[in-house]
Amino acid sequence: MGTTNDSVVSEFVLIGLSNSWEMHRFLFCFFTMFYMGVILGNLFIVFTVIIDFHLHTPMYFLLANPSLLDLGLSSTTVPKMISDLFTDCNIISFPKCMIQIFFIHVMGGVEMVLLIAMAYDRYTAICKPLHYLTIMSPKTCVSFVVAAWMVGIIHAVSQFVFVINLPFCGPNEVDSFYCDFPRVMKLACVDTYKLEFVIIANSGFISMSTFFSLIISYIFILVTVWKRSSGDLSKAFVTLSAHITVVILFFMPCMFLYVWPFPTTSLDKYLFIVDFAITPVLNPTIYTLRNKDMRVAMRRLGKWIVGPSGIS
Repeated sequence: MGTTNDSVVSEFVLIGLSNSWEMHRFLFCFFTMFYMGVILGNLFIVFTVIIDFHLHTPMYFLLANPSLLDLGLSSTTVPKMISDLFTDCNIISFPKCMIQIFFIHVMGGVEMVLLIAMAYDRYTAICKPLHYLTIMSPKTCVSFVVAAWMVGIIHAVSQFVFVINLPFCGPNEVDSFYCDFPRVMKLACVDTYKLEFVIIANSGFISMSTFFSLIISYIFILVTVWKRSSGDLSKAFVTLSAHITVVILFFMPCMFLYVWPFPTTSLDKYLFIVDFAITPVLNPTIYTLRNKDMRVAMRRLGKWIVGPSGIS
């Protein structure tokens, strides 16, 4: 812990997504619209789950946590992106860049574990319905959330301690709209070849292993339902299709970037628009519009907000 960062670089320049003024205006409107959807949609889900006692179940408890994470993950990058597009000032200080990297990986690690918890919840509900409430007890759900945060923090710290002490003394242009390990590491004044394997072993491995574990678990659930009753297969598939969609959208950019952490193209920064803007706004849409209990709860919440003074 006695090492210090000998950086002379005090700030980084975020290249962004485009140099075109017309594209800047489009992206400003795009990110502003999606970020408003992220805030309103996810906060509404969390608020509805908290207020409506009908939703005080393991499934919705686990659903509310990823909504908070989607809001936090999006807020680490999108507001800065909107500000840069509006002011045309793409500067981020060294400390803020490091903080952004840290929180991206904390919340990303937490969300991966929670997706596993949600898959386990659906497995229990579909394959062991009689034991569901016993297995998915409040204690189990809280344990999942605590474990998720522990994994997320360990996941971020185990990489962050190496990057924070890298010397940055030359180029300071980050070819992206946000700070992250692979592109920031490329600017270091030392050989980061060994650190590349740390990223692969950590972010790359956890992304790949979690993705394939989730896909295998969903296939196992569908096969189990098919063996029991082919008539229920379509219902199970509809239930799981939203989870599968979220998993594919969430992990596709992660695996593209972190399995080979020194990108030679700029494709990854466009892919991560999905994780930071599109997926966080899709989650509320998927889980509310396709879920009868949530729609009913939203109507109850709407009547409660309007109150007796509302139009009858």
